[in-house]
Amino acid sequence: MTDESAALKAGALPADVSRFFDAKRESVGLAREFAVGALRAWGLSPVVDDVRLCVSELASNALAHGTRRGHGFLVRVVVEEGCVRLEVHDSRDEEGERRPRVCEPGAADVRGRGLLIVAAVADGWGVEGREPFGKVVWARFKGVASGPAGGQG
Repeated sequence: MTDESAALKAGALPADVSRFFDAKRESVGLAREFAVGALRAWGLSPVVDDVRLCVSELASNALAHGTRRGHGFLVRVVVEEGCVRLEVHDSRDEEGERRPRVCEPGAADVRGRGLLIVAAVADGWGVEGREPFGKVVWARFKGVASGPAGGQG
């Protein structure tokens, strides 16, 4: 058991956790497990399903579109002011037409629904620049009590 796993099981995580993931396909599932584990350790089960879905979409987008060669992505989960904020940090700057945005795919399109799903499930989402390069795509989920059980909030 890793130190992180032990801390999750003990509920000893702060109200802000992050983890870096390599640019590999299996990292999407690991990112999902990381976010869900933190939420469960904090006793925030009501938002688990929505966050699980959104971290999957955002991590998949980071992997497919947001990581430069040799760079992975970072997932951060924060509990603040009665909300959970999920962030996925990547290494690619994207402005204008390439900036992440909700698309309107046709019925036959096999891509382009990720941010549509995030926009439908989350209480808010957005994109911010990141220093020294890259961006942060975030989603916010309301309906969280004062904070993590046994932690600061």
